[in-house]
Amino acid sequence: MDGIEKITARIQADAQKELEERKAQIQAQVQAIQSEAQAQAEKERAELLARGRKAADERLERLKSAAQMERRKLELAAKQEVVSQAFDKAMDNLCSLPDEAYIQLLTALVLKAVRTGREQLIFSQKDRSRVGKQVVVAANEALVKEVTPVLPNALSDSKVGAFLGKVVNTAAAQITGTGLLSLSEETRPIRGGFILVDGAVETNCSFETLIRLQREKLEKETADILFS
Repeated sequence: MDGIEKITARIQADAQKELEERKAQIQAQVQAIQSEAQAQAEKERAELLARGRKAADERLERLKSAAQMERRKLELAAKQEVVSQAFDKAMDNLCSLPDEAYIQLLTALVLKAVRTGREQLIFSQKDRSRVGKQVVVAANEALVKEVTPVLPNALSDSKVGAFLGKVVNTAAAQITGTGLLSLSEETRPIRGGFILVDGAVETNCSFETLIRLQREKLEKETADILFS
């Protein structure tokens, strides 16, 4: 019996040893799997954080870009409003000139715009009664002087000379066909300036049109001056 017990004990000891070794191997494999899983989890977590951070950064950049664009739009709108106010102020200043200065300005504009000297001038209702006749007379006189012979000073300074000057001017106007501008009965809804009409041809010299054309040329320069 002693021999069998020894063999049995030996077998049990060997089995126990193998079991312990197997358990140790399994434990080592489990730890390896756990470590690998932990490492993979940390890697994926880092990747997720990186992607999340990148997405957040991209979102922030888009928000910044949108905010900058909106700011530029608001700044541009504000600048355009200020420039418009500057040109509106110019319009107000022109329309509020004293009568003498206003007549001189309109007469100069007429002389630049006239082609035949036989056109009609259309004003606003207010300007027609305020300065219409004076502008037509002043412009006609200036046009006639361009084609009228100059009388000697000794003659032109006398009453006879003045009368003769009027006769000469009238004759020159009739002969040359210039200096025959007339004041139209028609009026237009314009703030200032005039419309020059020659048959079916109209030349718009209203302040609204003149300022709009000048604004197209000078808007950038005006903005540079205002916001330098």
